[in-house]
Amino acid sequence: MSDTYEDILFEVDPECRAGIITINRPDRYNAFRGQTVDELVDAFRRCWADSSIRSVILTGSGDKAFSTGGDVKQRAETGDYGPTRSGFIDIDYLHRVIREVPKPVIAAVNGYAIGGGQVLHVLCDLSIASETAVFGQVGPRVGSFDAGWGTAYLARLVGERKAREIWFLCRQYTAAQALEMGLVNLVVPPEQLMAEARGWAAEIAGLSPTAIKFCKFSFNLDTEHHAGIGKMSGAGLELFQHSAEAAEGLNAFTQKRSPAFGSFA
Repeated sequence: MSDTYEDILFEVDPECRAGIITINRPDRYNAFRGQTVDELVDAFRRCWADSSIRSVILTGSGDKAFSTGGDVKQRAETGDYGPTRSGFIDIDYLHRVIREVPKPVIAAVNGYAIGGGQVLHVLCDLSIASETAVFGQVGPRVGSFDAGWGTAYLARLVGERKAREIWFLCRQYTAAQALEMGLVNLVVPPEQLMAEARGWAAEIAGLSPTAIKFCKFSFNLDTEHHAGIGKMSGAGLELFQHSAEAAEGLNAFTQKRSPAFGSFA
């Protein structure tokens, strides 16, 4: 893939030794299409291969959104998430590479982290939120779901009761509430967000990279079975998205009305 990206920004900060990946679709609240996912995977793999990089910072462009997940407008317009390198949106592999890159991934959440955007931040090793950040799930409202990392692994972070509340009610939560439930590590004023993330990256850069790598692998080992659940979820979601029920959720979203799910069992 070309060093010139269309949907993301990528830079290496030599002072804190971090690769900084920014989802750059602010006009779509940093929602991702297939091309975005391809570019994110490529950037994470570059961070993996570059020995000068000791951590990765993932954030969103602008001050409104970290990411609002899959681009539902794109899906409504074309029936899919647009062209990709492999022929399908490789979100499962993006989740894998965030987990498997042997360096801590720090989410710098600068606004809405909703739906698949919340799943991305949940998968990051550390999460710093702006005071303006908002978290939540919308899948059951728009005819979608994440029965893998976004549910089972989320429950590891916030507990079973809270995870079920997040998914069954589709409410939104402030940064302060996210901190209280253990969804983020720290909340800072918006103007301090990236400086704080770089500061954490600098601290990591002063530590043993081999020790950090084995710590990350050890943490992952305890929850690795969620990868299989995620595979099952992805296969089920692919089938579900062709159903009338999923279409109703999608159409309601694009038409800005409440979905009529009453006739579905």
